[in-house]
Amino acid sequence: MVMLKGNKVFLRALEPSDIDFLYKLENDTTVWEVSETLSPYSKFVLEEYLANAHRDIYEVKQLRLAINTLKKELIGFIDLFDFDPKNKRAGIGIIILNEANRGKGLGEEALRLLITYGFEHLGLHQVYCNIAESNKPSISLFKKLGFEEIGVKKDWKWTSRGYLNEILYQKIKK
Repeated sequence: MVMLKGNKVFLRALEPSDIDFLYKLENDTTVWEVSETLSPYSKFVLEEYLANAHRDIYEVKQLRLAINTLKKELIGFIDLFDFDPKNKRAGIGIIILNEANRGKGLGEEALRLLITYGFEHLGLHQVYCNIAESNKPSISLFKKLGFEEIGVKKDWKWTSRGYLNEILYQKIKK
């Protein structure tokens, strides 16, 4: 895969050396609500995942890439999921682990790079995302990139605070 590079970040395939960052991310309970995680992951399970991360998006219907700063610091992951080549759509999601790296345009650039890749190289017609109604920073980010709200799923996510609505956003290629 071509490395996708912007002015602040680049996206790359996952590597076995990402294991410590992946282990930290997947076992950080503060992000479980977003990632839908219910229990901790072992390093063994995550190493198996990384060993298979090279599989083709057409086969596994998902593409996860590492987000790195230009100084080669791994800061998060970005995904295309539920890839549907027949209907030319995919879900898209992003996580930047350290709050200090949020709000600096890094996630925005990573999303722009992956959306462009999806539209231009995978032939997608649309991408969509599901965001908890309470996640104002993500809502702002996706709206800034031209995603439009197309529906609300009532009481969709169970959290420690009770049920939350989830909003479905969509961006159609122009």
